[in-house]
Amino acid sequence: MAVYLLCLVLFSLGLYCILRKRNIIKIIVGVIIAEYAVNLFFILVAYRMKGRSPILSPDAEILNMVDPLPHALVLTAIVIGLATTALLVAIAMRIYEKYGTFDITKIRELRG
Repeated sequence: MAVYLLCLVLFSLGLYCILRKRNIIKIIVGVIIAEYAVNLFFILVAYRMKGRSPILSPDAEILNMVDPLPHALVLTAIVIGLATTALLVAIAMRIYEKYGTFDITKIRELRG
């Protein structure tokens, strides 16, 4: 149960960075932290004590198999998260080229 609470704390830290920070780079880091917290939660949901991988064999017990679906979802989420992070970094670079700062409050003042 403590691992789930730590996962929630990690997600809350990422959400705090997204909502309260003014620097675009810190916001991107918050998105990455929240994303990894969700991935960690999916892996924790699939975990079983002394679980085995779901490999077909004649003597395999079905009772203690690990669920492979969350693992596949996490692999897909990692690829999507990488693409999202690359897009966010590219947008941040373009904003820096145009405005010369990563601070959101200064970018809002320069609107025009």
